[in-house]
Amino acid sequence: MLSFFGIHVLGTGTALSSASVIDALARADVGEDAVRSTLTRMVGRGLLDRHRRGRRMYFSLTGRAAAVLADGEERVRRTSAVNRAWDGTWTLVGFSLPESRRRERHDLRSRLVWAGFGPLQSGLWAAPGRVDVAPVAAELGLGDRIRAFHGQAAAPTGAGPLLRTAFDLDAIAADYRAFLARWSDDGPAPADAHDDLGRQLLLHTDWLELVRRDPYLPAEHLPADWPAEDAERTFRTLSKRYDPGARRTAETLLDRWDPEG
Repeated sequence: MLSFFGIHVLGTGTALSSASVIDALARADVGEDAVRSTLTRMVGRGLLDRHRRGRRMYFSLTGRAAAVLADGEERVRRTSAVNRAWDGTWTLVGFSLPESRRRERHDLRSRLVWAGFGPLQSGLWAAPGRVDVAPVAAELGLGDRIRAFHGQAAAPTGAGPLLRTAFDLDAIAADYRAFLARWSDDGPAPADAHDDLGRQLLLHTDWLELVRRDPYLPAEHLPADWPAEDAERTFRTLSKRYDPGARRTAETLLDRWDPEG
């Protein structure tokens, strides 16, 4: 759902009727009940605003959702799937939250993963490069619980072992290879997508999930057969192929309304 709103709503200032969202996601074999329940959950989580217009219900992005999607769009548009300009700098984050604040601890870990961090040991996370941690702390209201530093690894600690400790490189590589197996340019599009709109939605959702889990690792410390760049080429080739037809379908299918108009 977020991928769909990111592609077709982000930056337009418009809201979509629930009926047209149902019709659009049906092209990727998402059922009506699942769409309605997801829209409701996203309103509850502050990601969508709901507007009633006569007998129709419309949904628009909140500022929070727009920020999340803009960050995701920036990752998708990034010019390389691996970091070829890393200067050896790390960002370290330490935190301590008691068991009574389990939910906040879960939210913090999720946001750190999204920001490119991996766990080194209990309460200590690291990301290659300079990462601005202040927005994460502000969003979660945990500024008094987080300590952030920039620095470089010192002997006997090496960058390669640090990467392997903080990140499951085998799992990340397996995800890229699974993407390639599903979306190979030589193979068929997924059978559960009925047209370019459905294919576009599934492709972008799969790719965003990949880049969400990949902390943009330094190329010099990755295996020679690292599959990220092959997967990126496949994504960009298919995205270019599907997008024109998907846009044409969306123009005729989607019922838009400007809440500010």
